[in-house]
Amino acid sequence: MKNILFALLVSIFTLTLANAQCTSDTNFRKPVTETIKNIETIFKITVIDDRGLLKGKELDYADWRIEQGNLEVSLANVLVPFELTYFKQPDGKYQIRKYENHKVSVDKGKERLDYLTTLYSNVSDWEKRKKEIKACMIMSFGLDKAPPTPKSKPILTPKRIYKDYSVENIALEILPGVYTTGSIYKPYPLNKKSPIILTPDGHFGDGRYRKDEQYRCAIMAKMGAIVVSYDLFAWGESLLQFPEETHRNSIASTLQVLSGIRLLDYLATIKNADVSRVGVTGGSGGGSHTMFLAALDDRITVSAPVVMVSSHFSGGCPCESGRGIHLCGNGTNNAEISAMMAPKPQLIVSDGKDWTLAVPELEFPFIQRTYELYGKKNLVENAHFAKEGHDFGVSKRMALYPFMAKYLGLDLNNVKNEKGEIDESTCVIEPYDKLYVFGNKAENLPKNALKDINKLYEMFGEKNLKVYEVKK
Repeated sequence: MKNILFALLVSIFTLTLANAQCTSDTNFRKPVTETIKNIETIFKITVIDDRGLLKGKELDYADWRIEQGNLEVSLANVLVPFELTYFKQPDGKYQIRKYENHKVSVDKGKERLDYLTTLYSNVSDWEKRKKEIKACMIMSFGLDKAPPTPKSKPILTPKRIYKDYSVENIALEILPGVYTTGSIYKPYPLNKKSPIILTPDGHFGDGRYRKDEQYRCAIMAKMGAIVVSYDLFAWGESLLQFPEETHRNSIASTLQVLSGIRLLDYLATIKNADVSRVGVTGGSGGGSHTMFLAALDDRITVSAPVVMVSSHFSGGCPCESGRGIHLCGNGTNNAEISAMMAPKPQLIVSDGKDWTLAVPELEFPFIQRTYELYGKKNLVENAHFAKEGHDFGVSKRMALYPFMAKYLGLDLNNVKNEKGEIDESTCVIEPYDKLYVFGNKAENLPKNALKDINKLYEMFGEKNLKVYEVKK
């Protein structure tokens, strides 16, 4: 008992001494960890600093920043001076994180969605907001300043013919000297009107050359669609023009949106292409651009963004969030941008191990509400895979195929085996070099190919302000 009493007295003496030393003479300066402990005691919460972001940091007027009765303001007052923030976890604990403009906690995402629902309760008000956001996105991306599409013919490789489909590679000059590269998968033979499907690539390893993207494109072609898969800016064959460092320039997002729009312009000229039926689907960063294209291009009739619809994450790459489009409408997010597809059919694919983990309870009901304004609640669906992670895996593809077949008029029976199962094994996975349009040694790269990103910015009346070191 004496030992306990002695320890208590020492603790009180130490705390009193610490507070005595924390005066105006020292600007009431204290270690941030001590102020956080005070916040934990006052508000009866637990704060986790598992990344050691508070270590060694001290703050003037530290305890004075605690606002009685207002936990969130108190945490912000203490963390903001260090470019830190907090994420409230599902278990109620508060996790310290570096501030990132593209990422907030799930509860902050919910707060934003709750606010957005107060802005419109009928189709008329929603259409006004959608029009405002769309106009802002066009200006933010710089699409209103984009030079016209060059009149050059696309560069096409010879077709490879497989069972029920063909593949040819394409390089389309979307700006003077700037080529978008990809592959076009078509039904074979192509002898009737076929819908178009754009598949913007994401940040998965191996880009558009990976197996799951080849499977996806080939299966949808066998089902009866003209499908185009294309490289990200400064990825794949685009690296022949712009080094990989430039993928994180904001202009990358502009070029990727423009690639989708101008590829669609070209595909619309193909014999038997049906421009009244146009789909778009992609995963991760390709999921972002699926939403962007669906919001910006009225020709899109069916959309399926995969593992990207989130109210609290807008994309960690400047090729997604680098142009500030999420500031449009005095603040929007990917859930609202996804809702801009309403009332046209949309499949939202999500999983339990990335930023789409809360879609069934959070983002999907919000988007469904927008569809309900049109009386079309049934035209938006969510395929959620709670035990899966961030990919475009087979289960996600199996959810995609019937949806595209239903709303684009494709024949699902063309890809089923004797057991009635969709069978991807009938698709041929091509090696990288067969998917190149400029040749194995870039021998077919056009002489006018632009390799100066500064000149690319100049086309849009801008200057490149991003400094980076090009790898030798």
